[in-house]
Amino acid sequence: MKQIKKYLLSVVGGVFLAVATISAQETRPNSIDSMTVAQQGGVLNVKLTFKDPLTALPPGFSVAKPARIALDFANTVNGLGKNSQTYNEGDLRSANVVQAEGRTRLVLNLNQVMTYESKIDGNSLLLALTPSAKEGGAPVVEHFAQINPSQTSNSIRDIAFRRGKDGEARITVDLSDPNAGIDIRQQGQNLIVDFVKVTVPDALRKRLDVTDFATPVVSVNTLQQGSNVRMTITPRGLWEHNAYQTDNQFVIEVKPVIENPNKLVQGSRGGYQGEKLSLNFQNVEVRRLLQVIGEFTGMNMVVSDSVGGAITLILKDVPWDQALDIILQQKGLDMRKNGNVILIAPREEIATKEKLEFESKVQISDLEPLRTESFQMNYIKAADVQKLLVDPKQTLLSKRGSALLDDRSNMMFVKDTPSRLDDVREMIAKVDTPVRQVMIEARIVEAGDSFAKNIGMRLGYHDASTGNSGIKVGGNLSDTGYHTGQAADIPIFPTASNSVNLPATPRSGMAGVFSMILFNKSKTAFLNAEISALEADGKGKVISSPRVMTANQIEAIIEQGVEIPYQQATSSGATSISFRKANLSLKVKPQITPDGKVTMTLDINKDTPNTTLSTGAGVAIDTKHVKTEVLVDNGGTVVIGGVYTQTTRDNTQRIPFFGDLPYIGWLFKNREWIDDKTELLVFITPKIVAEGLSVR
Repeated sequence: MKQIKKYLLSVVGGVFLAVATISAQETRPNSIDSMTVAQQGGVLNVKLTFKDPLTALPPGFSVAKPARIALDFANTVNGLGKNSQTYNEGDLRSANVVQAEGRTRLVLNLNQVMTYESKIDGNSLLLALTPSAKEGGAPVVEHFAQINPSQTSNSIRDIAFRRGKDGEARITVDLSDPNAGIDIRQQGQNLIVDFVKVTVPDALRKRLDVTDFATPVVSVNTLQQGSNVRMTITPRGLWEHNAYQTDNQFVIEVKPVIENPNKLVQGSRGGYQGEKLSLNFQNVEVRRLLQVIGEFTGMNMVVSDSVGGAITLILKDVPWDQALDIILQQKGLDMRKNGNVILIAPREEIATKEKLEFESKVQISDLEPLRTESFQMNYIKAADVQKLLVDPKQTLLSKRGSALLDDRSNMMFVKDTPSRLDDVREMIAKVDTPVRQVMIEARIVEAGDSFAKNIGMRLGYHDASTGNSGIKVGGNLSDTGYHTGQAADIPIFPTASNSVNLPATPRSGMAGVFSMILFNKSKTAFLNAEISALEADGKGKVISSPRVMTANQIEAIIEQGVEIPYQQATSSGATSISFRKANLSLKVKPQITPDGKVTMTLDINKDTPNTTLSTGAGVAIDTKHVKTEVLVDNGGTVVIGGVYTQTTRDNTQRIPFFGDLPYIGWLFKNREWIDDKTELLVFITPKIVAEGLSVR
């Protein structure tokens, strides 16, 4: 058995649960083979049959809105053959089985909040579900974390407030122990968070005024109440909350809700969210039923005189906005919401009324007096704005409107109705903004690693004796003899030559030389030997780093280099001087994406004059060119290209036959080893610059 501790956090309909300890077996997985449901009196019995008996009761948690019970089975797979099953037995509507990450979660979808008791019986797990007892009018408490009675002392180490990128308030509570019991509930307009059996230092027992952060939260007040800590969060306006826990950090987010006039219940969560109600009416008048829903929700309703008829309705624990939607669909009605007032009328009546309103607005615009307003452009050309206004495909001006320009002051004068002027003002406020700028840095790195080794030999024989006879090696048969140059003063051999002349031939520099002379007692016969060798090892790196700053979607280019003159023949036969560029250039066109990345169209060129290959007609140029389009994170670096070259040579020059002799053959040969490596890499780093930042 291996104990793995995890925090299972669920956020469904504003209910947050729970901490669980999961036991994972490192053996073959268990399997859920069957599931049966039976209602006996006020108890709903659920029986789960497994392939192997369970060793411990599974951890689980409950959710109030919507009512659900979830159980987690570690090291277990789904053997039911399907992931969803509809029961409609008692208060159990359906069950979902989800398998992921070595465990299986069983979710029971209920009609109301229920509690359960579990028991292991052989290969089966028995669940007994009963409705939860709730005092009338008592607020629902959301148990975010289960309370461990044996836990040690826990305390709050820090409380931090931060504003999120979407304007939400984020309160972070740093706990000394992650197993703290936490209850969340809404009390009036406040959000109450109770930390059970937790203490808070005196320095953190205070009220935080966070109005200046421009979030839905106005203040956060933290107090010690007996053995518990209570945090009171005071929001304003429309809001919704969310909570989660990661290790020792508990986070509450209060998000602003933008009122949608077309929704009955405000909030970002989808589906029906209204408070649940039950309706049981037989042949009741629709107007009376709408009155009941209006009294239940507190919404103001205006019902048209043409609404009539009767309806039979049996609904149990249905959100009130869903119930209203059902009634409207069944009777062919429609609604329009304005604030907390709902207008209900037949669809045709509402459509006719709205059509008349639109036609009336068109007629008013044709008769409405025109006004003239001037607009000063700061960051955009007035001519570009005029093109947007008078575009024949989608003009923002009415048929009586006009727009005039003053290029000198970059102003535009618009004459149109007040409503169209409001639209023009809103459009200019969105497009007349500072253009974001990007600094692009390119690093062109050329690295070289060269190695060369040369070894060679020169041999000479000298015989200055008179009347000598025999065979001489090398040169001619004159008495001047043969030498390699070591004996230059005494004796002097003005027409001497070498017997073996294969010295080292280095690519650069001078070779090291070791010389040796053997001669007889009378100094008339000399044997000269000269060994030359050179080993060269070189490493080099050339870094070119052009940088340029440009506006978003504007092409920029930066160049540095020389222009090389060369002679060129003309059509008349004469010659003229022309120039050829050898530049380091960077041409780039960036585009900032909505998620903060940078797309770049790049053209990078690095030319270098090659004097070794120059001719009378001109100078050769080594060219390195990259052209591509890449997407890079802001401040990130990417390699857009690279060339790796390696040259290896082994050259040998020797005298036939003698150079192949064993042991002494090296006296009659010259050998050269070369191993050169070069690598070219091109790096690109874009940075979206903030206001006031410049190229340094």
